[in-house]
Amino acid sequence: MGGAPDVADTGRVLLRILFLLCTSALMTARAEDYTYFLTGNAGDARPAGTEGALLLMGGGGDVDEAFRWFVRKAGGGDIVVLRASGGDGYNDYLFSRIGGVDSVETILFNNGNAATDPRVLAIIRAAEGIWLAGGDQARYVRYWKGTPVAAALNAHVRAGKPLGGTSAGLAVLGEFSFSATGEGSLTSAIALANPFEPRITLENDFLHFDLLRGVITDSHFTPRARMGRSLVFLARLLAGRQSGARLVGIGVDEKTALAVEADGSSRVFTTAPQGRVWLLLPTRPAESLVPDQPLTLRDVDVLALGPESRVQLPIRAVEQPAKAGVASVIKGQLSFPP
Repeated sequence: MGGAPDVADTGRVLLRILFLLCTSALMTARAEDYTYFLTGNAGDARPAGTEGALLLMGGGGDVDEAFRWFVRKAGGGDIVVLRASGGDGYNDYLFSRIGGVDSVETILFNNGNAATDPRVLAIIRAAEGIWLAGGDQARYVRYWKGTPVAAALNAHVRAGKPLGGTSAGLAVLGEFSFSATGEGSLTSAIALANPFEPRITLENDFLHFDLLRGVITDSHFTPRARMGRSLVFLARLLAGRQSGARLVGIGVDEKTALAVEADGSSRVFTTAPQGRVWLLLPTRPAESLVPDQPLTLRDVDVLALGPESRVQLPIRAVEQPAKAGVASVIKGQLSFPP
């Protein structure tokens, strides 16, 4: 009573303080790995059901009608937006403008550590719909490839839930992807002049969606004249495939989206006057695919899809294409009739 503090008690107090400091530091470190934004109900939604679907959007502006389709596929449940740059711009857009959702959660990945964070993984696994925002696809590949996040995205689609992406988020959806992990931007002119240019970084074994087998995607397609570089991607991939293996490039224009149902039937939504989804179907290997020499690749079937068109994936059967033609590249020069 009133005596000096017991040494053991003092030790326990110090240990408690040390534990709290360590816990606080760990929580701070985890918080720095990602940033979390919530709009709507913090509880877990229990919708009647979801439908499998993929939404491939070309960037340059969101397509409201396509997002309403996406939200319906999610059963009006919880939408999780994944990104590695930017902020919470999709929260109000999806919750207030599109509407019909229980909540919108955004996880902004600041580094790759968040790809193993238990809370992040729990949020992704509980989502009814997942959206991959634009930005830098190199970060998605570096942060997520071979991690529980990639496994969770694959499991989400297998479970019959909708997933989609725009711009950089679109770039990683196919069996193959242009990862953009090289230095500097890659234009069609650069790629066609040297199909082994170091900036041409192609990935596989990242995401695995049955309806996008043999697919490599590209966004901002017509405004940024990306048909040339997409043909280079296909030539490179075709050279590494077994005979008879089918490859297709899917290029999506800005303010345009390809909505893919669970059975593969697909249609185009667009707010652009000439918004198209482009299918590039190579018929033969490249004649010239040599480092430091321009590409020669002939007779690539090209189909442009508009709102009236229908395509069946993964077999690529098309009804009512907006345009059909043949593209060739001769010594690095692209030829495609307007």
